[in-house]
Amino acid sequence: MSDTTGRFRAGAPVSAGVVFLYGLLVVIVVYATSRASFSSNPIVPEFLVAVLFLFLARHVSTYYVLDDRALHARRLFGSRSVPLEQVRMLEFANLRDLGPVSFFGGWGWRGRMWSPLIQTFDAIHTVSAGILVTAGDVPLFVSPKHPEEFAAELSRRVRSYNPSVELSSFSRDHSVA
Repeated sequence: MSDTTGRFRAGAPVSAGVVFLYGLLVVIVVYATSRASFSSNPIVPEFLVAVLFLFLARHVSTYYVLDDRALHARRLFGSRSVPLEQVRMLEFANLRDLGPVSFFGGWGWRGRMWSPLIQTFDAIHTVSAGILVTAGDVPLFVSPKHPEEFAAELSRRVRSYNPSVELSSFSRDHSVA
């Protein structure tokens, strides 16, 4: 949705399953702490609960902004900007198709992951389906709420810099450059 300055803002979908899982983990930590007979260091459960809330806040704070010069993928403690003039390709993609090999790969502050198909890429996302933006040295995977609308707007803005850029769907026979 565009604002008065011409920026296009899009939120990322918030997964109810992820929110439930973090809530369940907080309840388990609190329950286990209240039932435990040990109390060697009472700050440990509080620290665990704080870390869980930090990761939940990162999940729900994810959003994207397109302006006349760049795509900004933002979230708490881990944002990335991609200049539109560097975008070479836009593809609808799914993390399951990209095949990240590390469970913890997406937990880094910048979401750096590795795929056997495209090598290193950044992922600032909340769900598995999204858009792979090939730009610069490291592609960026994003998951806006309305991917078709976001992709159309991103494609329109990118084509003002590079008319040959097209929007396509990622396939497993993706050639590695």
